[in-house]
Amino acid sequence: MVDVKLLSGTESIYLAERIADHYGDKLGNVTVRRFSDGEMQPIIKESVRGAFVFLIQSTFPPAENLMELLLLTDAAKRASAGYITAVIPYFGYARQDRKDKPRVPISAKLIANLLEAAGADRVMTMDLHADQIQGFFDIPVDHLKSEPIYFAHLEKQDLSNAIFASPDVGGVKRARAYSKHFDKPLVICDKYREKPNEVAEMTVIGDVDGADVILVDDLVDTAGTLCRAAEIIIQKGAKSVRALCTHPILSGKAYDNINNSQLEELIVCDTIPIAQESPKIKVLSTGKLFARAIRNTHEHRSIAALFDKE
Repeated sequence: MVDVKLLSGTESIYLAERIADHYGDKLGNVTVRRFSDGEMQPIIKESVRGAFVFLIQSTFPPAENLMELLLLTDAAKRASAGYITAVIPYFGYARQDRKDKPRVPISAKLIANLLEAAGADRVMTMDLHADQIQGFFDIPVDHLKSEPIYFAHLEKQDLSNAIFASPDVGGVKRARAYSKHFDKPLVICDKYREKPNEVAEMTVIGDVDGADVILVDDLVDTAGTLCRAAEIIIQKGAKSVRALCTHPILSGKAYDNINNSQLEELIVCDTIPIAQESPKIKVLSTGKLFARAIRNTHEHRSIAALFDKE
């Protein structure tokens, strides 16, 4: 069988090491040369000729993370790699998936074009902000879900009084999957924004009186929406509010917002490194799931089988 090479970008090496450990292999040797003006030159220090190459790098800010992934992809292609998969646990710019006003870019489509132009044969990612982003690519996309990770965690908790909630209308499908899996009610927070990262108005659709509410979302940025939803849910009579958010962007005043909020706990995945510790934030690892998906890809087995209910 063709050799597998697991390579990592600089900012995702913490996760790549966990993936490699679960996979049962070591990370390949990559160094990044930096010129005095900040220009980078990734160098793959071992042969990848004919190999299945998996390049692991989330594309959260700064933009150098995306640039490093593109350069690594080009380096692998020019080194005659047999098949290149860009493993992008957090796909940056996914929120810009449409023209919602005149004269703005569809940035997620541009990123897809760049990855293909650099030489990627396949993309593996987790919890895209919008499922239709898969259609921006003309190469296969393995869209992993964090649900098995969270389901396993929640099954160890007392959910006798639980209700699942979506912090906005766009996330209803995601929250409904949890509601259906655990056979629990679903409520929706309907929000209105006047500008990005600022919620002007929010209402709760459904009864949360006396319930332990679990908010479900794909990412948490400034945590404004999440904290506002928790506040309103408590005002409506809920006993407690927790949140599950796959990608912890946590920019701006996010940590202060969370620590001073009504949230009892925020559970995130390690697709993006946590910048600072917080007693309210718990991190679950995606390493095992990505390792299994990489193995299935290499062995030409189903990725969907990883998410089938037993």
